[in-house]
Amino acid sequence: MALLRIGSRGSQLALWQAHHISDLLRAQGHTVELEIIKTTGDKIQDVALAKVGTKGMFTKEIEEALVENRIDLAVHSLKDLPTALAGPFEIAAITERVDPRDAFLSLKYNSVKELPLGARVGTSSLRRQAQIKRFRPDLEIIALRGNVDTRVRKLEEGEYDAIILAAAGLKRLGKTQHIKEIIDADIMCSAAGQGALGIEIRKGDAATRQQLEFLNDQPSRLATLCERALLNQLGGGCQVPIGAYATVKDGTIALTAICARPNGSELLREEGTGTDPLELGQRVGNIILGRGGDKILQDVYRENGPVQN
Repeated sequence: MALLRIGSRGSQLALWQAHHISDLLRAQGHTVELEIIKTTGDKIQDVALAKVGTKGMFTKEIEEALVENRIDLAVHSLKDLPTALAGPFEIAAITERVDPRDAFLSLKYNSVKELPLGARVGTSSLRRQAQIKRFRPDLEIIALRGNVDTRVRKLEEGEYDAIILAAAGLKRLGKTQHIKEIIDADIMCSAAGQGALGIEIRKGDAATRQQLEFLNDQPSRLATLCERALLNQLGGGCQVPIGAYATVKDGTIALTAICARPNGSELLREEGTGTDPLELGQRVGNIILGRGGDKILQDVYRENGPVQN
């Protein structure tokens, strides 16, 4: 069997993901090596993500390692991967998705609805901010950066009344003790690709692609391809206030998508069904653009800079 070299970010969650894939590959008889790579997004911790304005800020340095043949594959949270991969790369596999929803964490309160007036909620995501403000315009949204441990510690130290994190990462790390609510998708539409892992390789590397084929989960691939097609159609990246959540049943894909102003004053929600993930994502994206999503996104980019991913 082959020697496969994996590139990964060094955060606790990224390493969990890389080791998870490593274990699956070793079970197939492969020898696996892991290289930890620090990305731009890891280096910039004192600026809100939406203000960074860097394309591929969690992937650029890892992709450089692929180009330089230092690694054979990269393990990413799929929501961090640009919808249009730049350069000679492809997604070889999309793993079975775990819970794509967002989680509400608090020491004192059991739900978003239960928070007192003016409560301080921590999130680094304009998508989460927009939807929380839509549901509870009285809440104060405070920027929250750092890895999962850092964010949870800030909650425990009383900097926030509540924080919002992806349920998938918390469950993977076993850090579910402060989860009080998994937020209903009607209140908070998740990020495109959230909960799935994307395995990136050099384009045309047929041997590695074949060795990774067993990692593909077809329903998860169809759903996330649809979500990423929606995101791409809107011209958005992982830090803009766009949500996309698709499910697959009996070959039919159902997509729910939102585009919102960060302050929650305007939120466009659209749903659609189809069998072609790319067509469905593009169709729903065009409807949102036609309803005023283009103006919302232009204003977001004007305010926050070119954060397209």
